[in-house]
Amino acid sequence: MPTSFLRLLAAAAILVTPVAASAQTAFKVLATNRTATMEKEMNLAAEMGLRFGSVMGGETAVGGKEVVVIMKRPETAGAEFQYRLLATSKTSTMKRELQDASDAGYVYVGQTVFETLFGGKEVVCILEREQGKRGDSGWEYELLATSRTSTMEKELQSVAGRGYELVGLTIGQTAMGGAELVTILRRKR
Repeated sequence: MPTSFLRLLAAAAILVTPVAASAQTAFKVLATNRTATMEKEMNLAAEMGLRFGSVMGGETAVGGKEVVVIMKRPETAGAEFQYRLLATSKTSTMKRELQDASDAGYVYVGQTVFETLFGGKEVVCILEREQGKRGDSGWEYELLATSRTSTMEKELQSVAGRGYELVGLTIGQTAMGGAELVTILRRKR
């Protein structure tokens, strides 16, 4: 009986002991339904030498409506990074926050849409900067949102003529426009 109990206790300890990413960890999958939690988890993974790989929002089999991020080990060792997540259903707010983050040294690396605990659908942008880097990233951002693809094409042509490049696209449920194409573009200042 004591031997069985010790085996059970040892097995339980293995299951609940958190495992830190070692130098051999190539990937870490993060999933949560809160953007603040995801930002914290991404920064913890970054402290272990991992870097943003990919993002998707949606419904997972176990966790429900979540944002899922894959962090990966860079091919070459180098700088460590910090992450900031921006989440909003208002495109004007996202544009302002994106530019504010850029002015603080962050650059856009990904975006998705996910449903919050309260039923709203938000566009989530992921930004990164080198650890300790402060000041302007050198990028000026533009955000376009419309429900019509033909309008989006015209708007994209217009901003391309001003030197902007496309970096992201999602179909989001925004507060004002309902289902909209949301594109993020940037150009060097």
